[in-house]
Amino acid sequence: MAAKTITRADLSEAVYRELGLSRNESSQMVESVLEHVSVALTKGDKVKISSFGTFSVREKAGRVGRNPKTGEEAPIHPRRVLVFRPSHVLKDKINGIADSVG
Repeated sequence: MAAKTITRADLSEAVYRELGLSRNESSQMVESVLEHVSVALTKGDKVKISSFGTFSVREKAGRVGRNPKTGEEAPIHPRRVLVFRPSHVLKDKINGIADSVG
């Protein structure tokens, strides 16, 4: 079973249907939310969306890695990685557990 990918256009269309804003306003709202999230994460802030999860940026130290095919060592430089930690509410929905919140 192939999973559907949700796009910005899909999100804009959902906002359009749910809130009754124009398609242009819906698109601008989605873009604004995504921009706020991006800016916050770039600054190193956490983004917590109630009943959904928390996005954060984690610093990873540099280390020596190894090419599994050749065994050759290669440096892996320090970097920042995006981490998402789902809420228990989202985990329960994904696993088909009855809604425990209201």
